This record gives sequence, C-alpha cells and structure tokens, in this order.
Amino acid sequence: MEFASYLAGEKWSDHPACTHRALALLARLINDCTSDGERSELAELIPSVIGLTSADPRVELLIALRAASAALPIASEDRQRALAVGIIATQQQLAMCEPVAEANLTLRVASALAQAPIAERWARNFIAENHVEPRDRAVTRMTDSVIRTAVLGIAQACAPGTDACMRALLRSAIEDCRRLVDNKFAEAQPSTPAIATPIAAR
Repeated sequence: MEFASYLAGEKWSDHPACTHRALALLARLINDCTSDGERSELAELIPSVIGLTSADPRVELLIALRAASAALPIASEDRQRALAVGIIATQQQLAMCEPVAEANLTLRVASALAQAPIAERWARNFIAENHVEPRDRAVTRMTDSVIRTAVLGIAQACAPGTDACMRALLRSAIEDCRRLVDNKFAEAQPSTPAIATPIAAR
C-alpha cells in the first residue's frame, strides 16, 4: 500500500486515499501474513488497487463477505463461529443496499457455510439474539473485524497453499471493487440524447 501511494503521487503512506479503506486493510493484512519467500508475488497487484475507492457502502461489505467465505472452510474451529457470524451479518447488511449484480455470490456463500454446518447453526442463533446496528461506524467495525479474522484464519490454517489462497483472495476482492467502481462511474455519466438523422429529400 505504501508503494501504491507513491505510484499514485500521494504522500508515502500505507493508508492511501487512492484505495478504499477496506481493500487497503485487506492488502496490508495479506502482505503482513504472507511468507517472506512469496511476498514479492504480491507486487504485480499493486497498480490494480490505485483508483479503487468509492463511498458505496457495498464495497466494504463485499470485501468482508469475500474474505470470510474464503476463510471459513479452512479456518480453525475457534475462528469458524466468528466467520460464520460475519458472513450472515454481512449478508443482512447487503440486503438493505442496492442489489449486487454478481451471479456467483449466493453460491459462494452457500458453499462456505455448507462446509461448516455447526458454526453456521451457532451463528444463526447468536445473530437472532444480538442486534447489529444498521449502518456507519458499527458496520465498519464489523467488516474490519471480519476481514482481520479471515486473513488470520487463512494464514494460520493447517492447509497447503495458504499464501496462494491469500493472493487469490486479494485478487478477487480487487475485481469486486473494480466492478462496483466501474458501474458507479457508468451510472454517473449523463446519457447522450439521440440525434435525429435527417431524411434525405427525394
């Protein structure tokens, strides 16, 4: 993220304005948790995070949901409950926003939960008994916690290829952000009125 701030012409910082806060958090965590031997593999992704920022509330929710869904099947049991709660709570918050046009989102979430049925059952009971505030700082605290738990869950999982899994997660999160940012930009552009073509006189 520091190199991204440099490339964007900003003051040297790992919290650059050119990248959405939640995506930058994910990138920092993955960078810190990746092994020394494979950290250089993240360099190719640096330019792709520049310019990915938006006030759209769905961005942080999608990043948290993407991270938790990737981590839940391989995370340790003590983290699975928190991740399952994160997935369900994030879905509930997304349901209050404008629909997201992503065909595989529901299938990805369902697949993750199906691989941790005990954690899912516990999480649904927990959420039924505990209220999550609908917006702003409470949701941001939730998404930050989900992202941190997910990355640590992957990094410390007893599974092969955790570095590659974290890189794939970051790449997918970047693509999620890009789609939202590009769609918002397209929606903001004024439509060009059709110009009538004169009919040639005979």
